[in-house]
Amino acid sequence: MSRSQIRIHLILLISFVLPLTIIHPAFAQSLQPVEEVVPGGQSLGIKLHTSGVVVVGFNEISTNDSKESPAEESGVEIGDIILQLNGHKIDDMQTFKTFMTKYQNSDSTIELRIKRKEHIFPVEIEPKKDQDNYKLGLYIRDATAGIGTMTFYDPLTMRYGALGHVIADQQTKKPLDIFDGQIVLSDVTSINKGESGSPGEKKAKFSKTDEPIGSIQKNSDYGVYGKLAQNDFTNKQDIEPIPVAPANEVKEGKAKIRTVVEGKKVEEFDVEIVSSVPSKNPETKGMVVQVTDEALLEQTGGIVQGMSGSPIIQNGKIVGAVTHVFLNDPTSGYGVHLEWMLEEAGLEIKQSSEENKAS
Repeated sequence: MSRSQIRIHLILLISFVLPLTIIHPAFAQSLQPVEEVVPGGQSLGIKLHTSGVVVVGFNEISTNDSKESPAEESGVEIGDIILQLNGHKIDDMQTFKTFMTKYQNSDSTIELRIKRKEHIFPVEIEPKKDQDNYKLGLYIRDATAGIGTMTFYDPLTMRYGALGHVIADQQTKKPLDIFDGQIVLSDVTSINKGESGSPGEKKAKFSKTDEPIGSIQKNSDYGVYGKLAQNDFTNKQDIEPIPVAPANEVKEGKAKIRTVVEGKKVEEFDVEIVSSVPSKNPETKGMVVQVTDEALLEQTGGIVQGMSGSPIIQNGKIVGAVTHVFLNDPTSGYGVHLEWMLEEAGLEIKQSSEENKAS
């Protein structure tokens, strides 16, 4: 199968999204202490599958009296997740279409079971006839894909963290309720440079047939998390684990990021941590980072879409990840402290004996 180019569509622009954390049972356990993790920087292809199908728009159906979408008139909203149709479980768009064909020649009421935020409830819809068939007037979607950057992985537990921000639907702007997902390595083929008012983007490609290097088990405000597969990926990495720094150790000053700007090659580039505000509570925008590396500025213009998750390293320690770009200044953006990403992955920074005594 030929490899298809996947444009970057993960949400990277500064925006407010509804908080959401989808947790796989494997992550519902106590935190594992770690002193070191392997810094990432690899360009990832992210393949997702949502639970049910997501409502992304409405289609107006012409009747003798007016134009309307029966689903919208019945109270369905963009971003709703359809879990069932007349009692039939909906796994994806194909099953939705299959069950709808049973009712397309009938004006019988259709009952959808909808998930909206944390609530699940039924909605009854009277379909309208459009040409020869009865329709609900919905646009739906299930699977989605994009690219991002791996931040770290723990070689002992094989847990990883990536992106540093939630994956949200392009059209609804709401966090995706992920049923399952996989990550693969992707090739960066070109870059659109960022400019003021217009963020740049990496263009990368990966194939549906590529061997997954890990699973996606969690989508939270602080990125995506899961476990790496026991395959050649970790064996091919020539970088050793490095210490992790708590948020209160991060200082203003010089640092580096690891990311890919061509192919699969991970490179290090100079940045400046302009500010770091450690917090006792998790914070998605705890750092401001500015790209100072002339080579990276020449290639990308600064921080671009697809760079989110690029690990930030300071004084030999991994301290966080790039998450967002400033719209009016593509050389700068926000970063998240690694401490909070580790907790999302089921890990925590191991305290030294001196810290234990002091506490």
